[in-house]
Amino acid sequence: MKINDAFWGVLLMALGAAVLWAVRGYPNIPGQPVGPALFPGLIAVGLCAGGAVLVWQGWRDRAHGPWLAWEDWVRSPRHARALAVLLGAVVFYILVSDELGFLITAMLMLLALFRSLQVTWGRSVFWAMVATLVVHFAFYKLLRVPLPWGILTPLAW
Repeated sequence: MKINDAFWGVLLMALGAAVLWAVRGYPNIPGQPVGPALFPGLIAVGLCAGGAVLVWQGWRDRAHGPWLAWEDWVRSPRHARALAVLLGAVVFYILVSDELGFLITAMLMLLALFRSLQVTWGRSVFWAMVATLVVHFAFYKLLRVPLPWGILTPLAW
């Protein structure tokens, strides 16, 4: 789907303004020339500036095409099904990850996503297992993110 740049520009400017509004109340650090609001404020100013450029480009290009245009993939049943599976997988993770645990939930999600993209069963199972274990290792062991174990709690390592 193609949406005119002016829409995204207004959205970025609103986000930048919200960040600027939020950081205005950050306290100053005594004896320091900069406070905790400096970097979020700079990013917010960048968002506002980038948004303004997008609004200007979108307004300039408004005569060259519609403000909203659907891409060809939207009419493709295969791609629409893959999108539905992706959104369903996110909802599935939110609903069952605590009970099933990350390993089982992520494995089922990836398997469904691979199959929706017509990857063969063998490759789907293999890559779902490999990707799940790599992500689990990266987040659980290296980054120390407490991923849910669910029904595998007795096997937690």
